Amino acid sequence: MAGYWDGPEGEECPRRAWLTTRVGAAAGLLGSAYRIILQQPSSALAALQMAAGDTATMAHSYLTGTTACLGFGITAALMKIGNKEGWRLTGPPKL
Repeated sequence: MAGYWDGPEGEECPRRAWLTTRVGAAAGLLGSAYRIILQQPSSALAALQMAAGDTATMAHSYLTGTTACLGFGITAALMKIGNKEGWRLTGPPKL
């Protein structure tokens, strides 16, 4: 998500929405790939059907959507608070 925090808060909203949409799409692709790896399909067509079915299920499942919304919302809130407070996850500690 390089570039998400570059501008001031409340500006460049379409760009930020596009960046977060890309993260959501990547998470969906990883979820589908993970399931295909766990449940080995018998053919390439079966793998394609499984991925399409999983994607449709994820898109229409209220529980999945609600969980993802809460998860991303909480993560965004913690990241914003962390940026304002100067929290660090990696690197040497600030003294």
